Amino acid sequence: MGVFKAKKNKKFSYTPRHYKGEGNPYEIKHKFDDFRTTVGNNGGLKNKFVSAWDDYRNNADENANRRVLIIVSILVLIFLFIIGFDLSIFFPKS
Repeated sequence: MGVFKAKKNKKFSYTPRHYKGEGNPYEIKHKFDDFRTTVGNNGGLKNKFVSAWDDYRNNADENANRRVLIIVSILVLIFLFIIGFDLSIFFPKS
């Protein structure tokens, strides 16, 4: 009796007609994944930060690094302005 049995999916050995290459033609992969170190299974949160930091430190484009630092500093200043942080502690009193 097949009332309580799970139905199995049919398997086909289909290969695309015009595909001439290596690997799986159905694999979805970004074209820059081979060059990134942060793509893939990194394990935990610490490993993600470590791999992102290594990717940032080994970046050959110094203008991109400077741009990231400028953007982060502007966002931090905007955040400090929103929460009402007194920036006068950084300046000497005259």
